[in-house]
Formats: sequence, C-alpha cells, structure tokens
Amino acid sequence: MTVRVVIVDDQALVRAGFRMVLGSQPDLEVVGEAIDGADALRLLTRVEADVVVMDVRMPTMDGVEATRRICRDRPAGSPRVLVLTTFDTEEDAFAALQAGASGFLLKNAPPEELLAAIRVVARGDSVVAPSITRRLLDRFAGRLGPGPAEDPRVGQLTDREREILLLVAQGLSNAEIAARVHVAEATVKTHVGRILAKLQLRDRVQAVVLAYETGLVTPGG
Repeated sequence: MTVRVVIVDDQALVRAGFRMVLGSQPDLEVVGEAIDGADALRLLTRVEADVVVMDVRMPTMDGVEATRRICRDRPAGSPRVLVLTTFDTEEDAFAALQAGASGFLLKNAPPEELLAAIRVVARGDSVVAPSITRRLLDRFAGRLGPGPAEDPRVGQLTDREREILLLVAQGLSNAEIAARVHVAEATVKTHVGRILAKLQLRDRVQAVVLAYETGLVTPGG
C-alpha cells in the first residue's frame, strides 16, 4: 500500500531534497508540496494524504498552527503529522505535540530515519523516542495548563490499563513495559491499543500528554 506524503517547508531546496529521497521508495509517493502552513491547508482540500512532513518555523502560518488545524478540522480522515525540528526548537515541537502531531524528527536526521519515521507514522504509531518524549514533557509540562484536570475517559480504564498508561507516560517502550509487568510485548501492544480507543486518542504521544494534563504523571515524577 502506497503512503501518500505532503511536504511542507518554506525552503525549496529542502522540499526538493525530501522529494528526491521519498521518490526513491516504491511504497512512498509525494502527492504535494506547500511553502507554509496556510498553503498546506489549502493543498489538503485538493489532495488526499496519509502523512504530512511539517516544518515548524515558517512565515504566514507556522507548523504548530497548521498541525492544530489539520488535527482539529479534519479529525476523521486527517493525515498524521510528522514534525521536523532542530535541537533549539524543543518548545515549538512540544506545542506541535499538543496540537496533535504524531512525532518529531530532527532535520539533520539521515534519510533512512526519515523514511522509517514516515512509515511508522502512517501505521498509526508515534516516532518520538521515549527519552525525547520524557525530556520534552519534563521541561514543558508546567505549560500544559493551570493544573491537573479530571477527565472522565480515564475512569474507563481498568487497573492494568491505567498501570500501562502510567508506564507509557514515564517514557517506557512496549518492550520495557512488558519486562516491568511480566507480560508479552504483544500483550502490552494490545493494552495500548485499548487505552487509545477508550481515551479517543490518535497515538501514544497524545496519551502521554493526557497523562500529564490529568495529573497521572507529574514533571520529574
């Protein structure tokens, strides 16, 4: 199955480079390019895409606002967003996570990482390494809002699912969670899928954010 990709970046050379890399793969197809967030939103009304590779800092409309609108205005069939960031834009990247991005990737990542990340996001998973997730959340969780908020969806979780959610929010991978609770990794994956369904979330990255927003996990905790 071909993954349809839209590239959003205000630099023509960057877009051309990404298009060349993606074009070399039989399972990936670039269906459009946009020069900023506003241009991307217009483009997505005309083309169907599975993944949007989104730069953060662009004129007219940045990648954070564009991500928020993609995930808010087109929730049912909206493409997943892979945000491109650099070491000095962690704050922007975290804002994009809150807006609904499915992952982060550094702009200087090797081509094979970009290709793998697009495929992972297209499958519905996240591409944020647990260590990066934890570092970002510990740094910026204090900006999530005025304080922990009750969420009735959390009450739907079983004790085991709540335990798994806490471990996900602490930055553990499925394999690490499996070792911690003494179950098969496939069982953990099943639990995570049920957690996302009950919480009505797109991926485990959003589950981490919810855990911080509701006070299940606190910065540094």
